[in-house]
Amino acid sequence: MAKKPRQQARRGPARASGKGAGSTPKGVAIYHDMKVYENFERCAQRLFECVRMAQKQSPGAPRMLFLDIQGHRNSAGGYDHDAYELMRDFGMGYLLQYLTEFSTPLFRVRNNGRQRDDIPPTLVIGYPDDGSDYGYDAAELGLKPREKNPAVRRSKPTLKAITEYLGLDEPACLVCWRKPVERCHVVPEALGGSLDVRNFALLCPAHHAEAPDVADAESFWAWVDYAELRDSPDKWLDAPEELRTWLKEHGVRVDTPAREPQSFFSAVKRELKSLYGWTDADFTSAVWEELMEEFHTVLDSATGKHFSVEKKVSTYAWAYDVARRRVAGVSGPGQGVVTHIPTP
Repeated sequence: MAKKPRQQARRGPARASGKGAGSTPKGVAIYHDMKVYENFERCAQRLFECVRMAQKQSPGAPRMLFLDIQGHRNSAGGYDHDAYELMRDFGMGYLLQYLTEFSTPLFRVRNNGRQRDDIPPTLVIGYPDDGSDYGYDAAELGLKPREKNPAVRRSKPTLKAITEYLGLDEPACLVCWRKPVERCHVVPEALGGSLDVRNFALLCPAHHAEAPDVADAESFWAWVDYAELRDSPDKWLDAPEELRTWLKEHGVRVDTPAREPQSFFSAVKRELKSLYGWTDADFTSAVWEELMEEFHTVLDSATGKHFSVEKKVSTYAWAYDVARRRVAGVSGPGQGVVTHIPTP
C-alpha cells in the first residue's frame, strides 16, 4: 500500500520485550506524529497517555519518545506556536522527567537525571490569566483563523502544495484516507478565510460535505480529529485481507459498524456529546428559548453554507455549543501551560 498518514501511531507505544530474572528492562520506543488537526491540548494529552501506557506495560524500562510534526507551520516557514510550545515547554520542560530521551524535528535531548516512573494519573492543562488570546471568543463571534499573517493569494493553492503542507506522501482524505479528494477551506472564504495553504484540508467528497463551515479554524480541525477517530475503520475497507487480519490481531478496528439512521437533531446531539462534551443534564437544564435565540445569532453571524446544504450536523453542533457559552458568559480556551494532579 502507498504510505499513508501514520494515524495508528496514536494507539500507544510499542510493547517492550519481557525481561528475565535479574536482567535490565529493555527500552520502549514511543512514536507519535502530531497531525495538522491536533492542537497543543490534544497532542499533549496523547503523548502523556502513551508515556503512562509505556510505564504500565514495561515498568521501569527506559522510555524514548520520538515526535514528528505535520503541518503546523507559521508564515516564515518555521513551526507555529502550538508545535513549538509542545516541543519546548511541554516535551522538554515537563514530560522529559518521565523519559530517558526525547527526539523532535528540532532537537534531541537526554534526561540528565534519572527517569522518573511516578507518572501522575491525570494531566490537567491550565490557561494563564495574562490576557493572552486563547480559544474562540464566543462573545465577539469573530473570525478565528489558525494561521497568523496569511499569505496574500488570489487563487487556491495547488493540490500538491496542500499535500506537502499536510505532510502526506500523496493526496488522501485526512479522515478516511480514500480518494479522490477535494480542497476544503478550514475557514470559508465567505466568513473571511484566506487562500493561504494553511487554511486548507484535503477531504473526500463525503467528508467534505460533512465538515463544519464555521469562523473558528481550531473547531474545524477538532471536527476532523473527531471524524478520523469516529470513522477509523473506514481506512481499511480497501486494504488487503492479510493486512486486515494482522490489524485485527493487534487490536485495530477494521470492520465498519452498522450505522443506524438518525434524525437530524439526534445526530447533532450525538456530536455535541462526543465532540463538545455535553451531558444529558446539559440538554435537560438548558433554557431552550434563550439558547435558541443565541443559536440563531451564532448561525447567522459566524457560520456559512457549503454545497448549497441548508443544514449541516457539524455546523449546527458548533453553533449550539457557542450559543451555550454565550448564554453562560464563557468563551472557550486554547493552548496553555501544563500542570498535573499529584499522585495520591
